[in-house]
Amino acid sequence: MSVDGEAVRLRSEADEPGWEVDPDDDWGIAVVATVGRQLRLRREAAGMRAGEFATAVGYGEDLVYKIEGGKRIPRPEYLDKADEVLGAGGLLSAMQEDVKRVRYPKKVRDLAKLESQAVEIGLYSNHNVHGLLQTEDHMRALFDVWLPAYSEEETERMAAARLARRAIFERSPAPTLSFVQEEVTLRRPVGGRMVWRGQLERLLELGELRNVSIQVLLTDSQDHFGTGGLIEVLKFPDGSAVGRSEGAFSGRPVTDPKQLRILELRYGMIRAQALTPRESRAFIERMLGES
Repeated sequence: MSVDGEAVRLRSEADEPGWEVDPDDDWGIAVVATVGRQLRLRREAAGMRAGEFATAVGYGEDLVYKIEGGKRIPRPEYLDKADEVLGAGGLLSAMQEDVKRVRYPKKVRDLAKLESQAVEIGLYSNHNVHGLLQTEDHMRALFDVWLPAYSEEETERMAAARLARRAIFERSPAPTLSFVQEEVTLRRPVGGRMVWRGQLERLLELGELRNVSIQVLLTDSQDHFGTGGLIEVLKFPDGSAVGRSEGAFSGRPVTDPKQLRILELRYGMIRAQALTPRESRAFIERMLGES
């Protein structure tokens, strides 16, 4: 294939790592199958063979069959090119939004859905700065040191999913968001000094929002109710709630009122032990001044 006289290598399945369909994601499988079927029907209606279409869009024929068979997630640019080649008038390009959501890991998508519905969220994090609070540079630095190492595609997928969750700060009406961070998570210079400073500045920025409370639990706190690890409690408009903790109920999400009361009790005690939001802000500002 050539474009304007320049040879162009067709992109094949080998060039598209990380775009497989999760076999445990029923909704994702259905979306990708529907998109693939629409692509195939429009290609056939246009009288194009798979090989001809592959050449026209700049992808390998093997990848075209995979996408049309619902085995691969099409990239946004693939849908744009297909829309152009098949004269779909924007209908194929419009599928990008659902396809983009399929790329996010199912568990992240499920969590984002819960967060989008909650009216009150309480979060305690003791290993890292909580994902909702992380800057993009900070989260990428965390992904880069994970073992076994993530591929570049996996990193992009997870970063995109985590960044999408930050839409919670722009919701209207705004939910009440309460964060408690262990001091050590703020002192660790993840990604280097500049990335670390950027993360601290991000915490100060978010802490100025009227619906956001950020508290720091000091390392030298003698009595500590957070040794069981991360705690999350989400409450919804109908009065229902869901919670999770690494140190309780095998780490699984719970909705039973008795179990939720245990998590709320622990989280309430952790908040009581932490610095107030005003004291926490001053503490973070001092850390920035010392860097």
